[in-house]
Amino acid sequence: MKQEMVDRIKNDPDYIHLVRVRSRFAWTLTLIMLVIYFGFVLVIAFDPPYLGTPLSPGSVTTIGIPIGVGVILSAFILTGIYVRRANGEFDELTKRIKNKAKGE
Repeated sequence: MKQEMVDRIKNDPDYIHLVRVRSRFAWTLTLIMLVIYFGFVLVIAFDPPYLGTPLSPGSVTTIGIPIGVGVILSAFILTGIYVRRANGEFDELTKRIKNKAKGE
């Protein structure tokens, strides 16, 4: 009985769509985060004086500080974007798949 339900779910067009869309979305956000993070690391590696440039003449805060904070904030923002979509579109699809699997 359980294997029959698993097979029914795996062959459900909504399930196939959910897996495809969720994977593509997750990989897109992952790629964006990797570009941001490794871009920052590459600037550190190849142009450290740029990050050491003061924000304004006589300032002790360098341009690297807000850029570093931006890297951290981008992770929170991308996570929020994923959670918002997961709680909306993905949860609705999951509920529809579960209801169909139960025969409702």
